[in-house]
Amino acid sequence: MSELFSIFIGLALINNIVLVQFLGLCPVFGVSKKLGPAVNMGLAVTLVILVSSALAWLANNYILIPLNAEYLHLIVYLLIIGSMVQIIEIFLKRTNEKIYKSFGIYLALIATNCAVIGVLLLNADESYNFIESLVASLGAGAGFTLVMALMSGIREKLELSDIPKAMKGLPVIFITAALMALAFGGFAGMVF
Repeated sequence: MSELFSIFIGLALINNIVLVQFLGLCPVFGVSKKLGPAVNMGLAVTLVILVSSALAWLANNYILIPLNAEYLHLIVYLLIIGSMVQIIEIFLKRTNEKIYKSFGIYLALIATNCAVIGVLLLNADESYNFIESLVASLGAGAGFTLVMALMSGIREKLELSDIPKAMKGLPVIFITAALMALAFGGFAGMVF
């Protein structure tokens, strides 16, 4: 049980996919202007990572490894991710048009989000069992959602702040992301 907790905390805080591994930066910078859409995007990415991870583990362990075709794992993972994104997109379009429109193009870009494929490859590389793979995916998704929420909160405060003209927009966002990465770096010394 403590190993699962360590995996979760490790990917959520210590080895955060956004702030430590620099994966998934496009939606963090593009969708984090307001808290609602940022959290929704984080939850959508978490859902895609979680379900794709389960399917990828099954495909890897019951199809690719027995057939000695591990070299195809990247293609299989991309097909799984693309399918999951399409299913979520269709579901959101039919059930909640407002959330669907708030994502804009970024929902379709989850299919090419390097954070999603990065987590699947990390899970395969670490040789996690099924439960460990799900916990790692949940931790990575939670870390992604946390960064999205924190970044959106900071960006909302920055909109109301008097910052120099040269620093408005992306420059202050990059500095904010760097400071967040430093703060998350403080978790690296924690032992669970």
